[in-house]
Amino acid sequence: MKTRARLPAAPPISGSKAALGRLLALLMLALPAAPAAAGDIRATVRDRDGKPVADAVVVAVPSGGATGAGIPPGLAEEDQRNKEFVPYVLPVQAGTRVHFPNNDNIRHHVYSFSPAKTFELPLYSGTPTSPVLFEKPGVVILGCNIHDWMVGYIYVSESPHFAKTGADGKATLGGLPGGDYTLRVWHPRLEGSEQATARPLAVPATGAVDAATTIGLTPDFRARRAPTPGRGGY
Repeated sequence: MKTRARLPAAPPISGSKAALGRLLALLMLALPAAPAAAGDIRATVRDRDGKPVADAVVVAVPSGGATGAGIPPGLAEEDQRNKEFVPYVLPVQAGTRVHFPNNDNIRHHVYSFSPAKTFELPLYSGTPTSPVLFEKPGVVILGCNIHDWMVGYIYVSESPHFAKTGADGKATLGGLPGGDYTLRVWHPRLEGSEQATARPLAVPATGAVDAATTIGLTPDFRARRAPTPGRGGY
């Protein structure tokens, strides 16, 4: 009598499901992660005459307090060119280290007596080896012991969400997680307190929200520059 050849037994169904699960897991790891939802704030700052305000710092603080987790502070630079601090206003996040290069052909003596940061860089040229750490939120007023008209500002924000307005008075705070925020505006010549500008703002998970702020400005009392050829000072 002729016998039939035996076929190999089919693998258990449970084993096939496990193998399929492992394959699907590997495929999921290979796929690019979906981008996190984020919204933008399109801020506009004008004075009481309707003119755009440059060098205004716009800050958005998440409801319940600032959360800088996952957004580590980095390095920033406050230059010295043509006997001026450049930029005039530098916004940074608390914990940022700032370099102070001197690109003039003379030496400068940089200092600040501000409560948010007191420091001194005695007469030097080039770039100091160590940057200055700005760990405390607040406004730091910069000066030079040699040139009285040299004044600059470092705005140290407790929130990682901030931007500075350009000549058109506009700034964009991008990539904010959707939710409720408090929006504030600061300027070196701000009339009144920064807290008086605070307003609630809801940021969408995707897309943008517009935020217009009107502020009063005090007169510009900066000292006049020493006379230089071709420049009449402020």
